[in-house]
Amino acid sequence: MGPGFWLPGLTNLIKASGWENANDWVGWVFLLFPLASLLSPLTVGALADQRVAAEKLAVWSCLLSAGFMWAAFWFLQQGWDPWWFFLAFALHCFVAAPMWTLVTTIALSHLPNPEKDFPLIRMCATIGWILAGWLVSLVFRFDGRAEAGYAGVILRVMLGVALMFAPHTPPRGVARSWRSLLGFDALRLMKERDLRVLMLVSCAVSMPVTSFYMHTPEHLHDLSVEMPIFWMSFGQWSEVLAMLVIGWMMLRYRIKTLLMAGLVCCVLRFVWFALAGVTHQVGWMIPGIMIHGVCYTVFFIVGQLFLDRRVDVGMRGQMHGLLSLATAGVGTLFGTIGLKCLHKVTVEARQDWATYWWVLAAFTMGCLVWMGISFREKKPNSKESGWKL
Repeated sequence: MGPGFWLPGLTNLIKASGWENANDWVGWVFLLFPLASLLSPLTVGALADQRVAAEKLAVWSCLLSAGFMWAAFWFLQQGWDPWWFFLAFALHCFVAAPMWTLVTTIALSHLPNPEKDFPLIRMCATIGWILAGWLVSLVFRFDGRAEAGYAGVILRVMLGVALMFAPHTPPRGVARSWRSLLGFDALRLMKERDLRVLMLVSCAVSMPVTSFYMHTPEHLHDLSVEMPIFWMSFGQWSEVLAMLVIGWMMLRYRIKTLLMAGLVCCVLRFVWFALAGVTHQVGWMIPGIMIHGVCYTVFFIVGQLFLDRRVDVGMRGQMHGLLSLATAGVGTLFGTIGLKCLHKVTVEARQDWATYWWVLAAFTMGCLVWMGISFREKKPNSKESGWKL
């Protein structure tokens, strides 16, 4: 629920701050997310596997990041130099980056049937995000205001307190070398073709997906849409529906079928956005926004569960950290840089949203073809899986 208050409106908030070269600052701020994901989650995942209980690391991640986030939005509200916001927000990103990976590790370690139960647990986060979007737009009227960040701080502190009561998740691995301590042992799992292809495609797909929160709210604003955070929240409604049925779908359909379906939805999303750019009609944006949750669940959540089942229990924390590094780190890093350049030559230069979204649709189509050709879905050694293969 916490990021749902401020993340969908972050671009419009920065552009409303009055900073010089606000578009450049948007790119730099969004670049902090992948940089943080590159530096911290894999190492923290290794600590959770081998040294420190995951719930303790998660508590400290929540509380410390909440403090830095409060400072960042306070600097913004007081009109201080942009660098003060940037530095405080950077500290928040670096401390908070491993939090979601740690919470996922805790959940998957204690659920009796992860394929069936985890999507339902994950759905609670989606509902929280929706409620945050509705509150910030319809109740508090915080669109484009720093108070949305303060609301996120309050929820982050509440999460930290709640995690103090999370089930104990002790380290399960044994560190034998500096590679183990840093989490680099997870890289040897890439020798298996299915894991390698899924990891690389996930990394590539994360590049265009970064545009959803980086530039979709701006496009809505350019189309004169009021309360863009409220409309962005509809992207989570389809995620709720997908979470409800994904366990059943994983038992009925092949993993490759689901992953391909998720990528098809990603392509459709950008096609609809491009049509909105062509027609200047917001009606094309709405179905593209609403399908976002299906894209995320059917590709990224299914992929996450697939990796969890295929990796030994002592390596799961590192594997989730490696996945986070590949998607939220490397993929989002190159995606942010590429999107900033693409935005500059299309939207900033001539208000050409259509070309911006068509390029992303074509790139995602390439990922779809890559997955279709390369992913073989080798049968796992474990006989516990109920997936249809």
